[in-house]
Parts: sequence; structure tokens; C-alpha cells
Amino acid sequence: MNAIGNYLVDNPATLFIVGGEVAFWVVLVGGLVARYPLKLKKFSTVLLAAVPAIDLVVLVATVIDLASGTTPNLSHGLAAVYLGFSVVFGPSMVRWADVRFAHRFAGGPPPAPKLRGKAKVRHEWREWYKCVLACVIAAVLLLAAIFLIGRPGQVGPLWDWLPRLGGLVGIWLFAGPLWTELFGKKDEPSKEKVTS
Repeated sequence: MNAIGNYLVDNPATLFIVGGEVAFWVVLVGGLVARYPLKLKKFSTVLLAAVPAIDLVVLVATVIDLASGTTPNLSHGLAAVYLGFSVVFGPSMVRWADVRFAHRFAGGPPPAPKLRGKAKVRHEWREWYKCVLACVIAAVLLLAAIFLIGRPGQVGPLWDWLPRLGGLVGIWLFAGPLWTELFGKKDEPSKEKVTS
């Protein structure tokens, strides 16, 4: 346990990311509990509006850490990736949780059934395009950090994230939409009787 504590002290960007992820879920669940079981709509709106602000805090904390002269490391690159994915996938995660809370506590409609066939394939392609967008945002943040820091001998850990992003896009392509296209469950044939 001491090793983890030492790592977090030496790499505060990791702490920002972990704290940001924990804060995301705490604020999201708090906002949904306030909205549905507690019926505090205005308070829940304030909490849910704060969800994107968490990303801003992670970004500012990372920039301050780098601007203070900290040598960029794996954690700073991970912060860029976290921000890219949080910006792109965060809203759909909020909607996912909102539907379930509304159904459970406010008599809302049940979550949609699992997708199958062509609908599932379309969904997987949309999710992959979102992955590409998240990786582009992360790459832009990484490149901005690389060029703003301007210390060529120290930005290697940030450059190292660019091929990782490319690998992630490739893995997601094969494990997501292409896998579903090739091996996913097809639409079930209609059970209606054909009359002549």
C-alpha cells in the first residue's frame, strides 16, 4: 500500500484522474438521487450541470502540474486520454444512468431492450466513431502539451500515447463493429404466416 501512496505523491496527475472519475460517479449518482427519490429537481440540475466541470478541473490541474515544471510522464498522457473519452462518452453515460433511475424511482419507461441484428451493428459503428473522436481529442491535447512544454528530451511519455491511441482505435474496430458484423446475432426472421 505504501508503494501506491508514494506513486500518487510522485505522480499527482494520476490522483487527478482517479479523483475525477470518482467525482464523476459521485456527482452523477448524487444528482440522480436528488432528482428522483428526493424530488429536488433544482438541486439535481445544479449537480448534473457540475458533471462536465469535473473534466475542466482535471484539465486545469494537469496543466498546472505541467506548467510547474513537472517532467511529463505516463499519467499526464493518461489525463489527456481520460479527458477525450470523458468528453465524448460522458453524456451517453449520464443518459444511461438517468433512464435507469427514472424507471426505478419515477415510474419512467424501462430501459430499451438489448439491440440485435442491424440495429446492434449500427450502434457498434456509432460507438466506434465516438472512440475515434475521443482519441482525436486526446491526441490534440497531447500535441498541445508537447508543443507548449517545449522540452524535447522530456516529452517522450506524451509522444508514446499517440501510437497507443491508434492501437485502441484498431482494437475497438475489430472487437466492436467488425466483430458484430461478422459474428453478431442476426435479426430473427419474422414469425408472421405468409398467406397466398
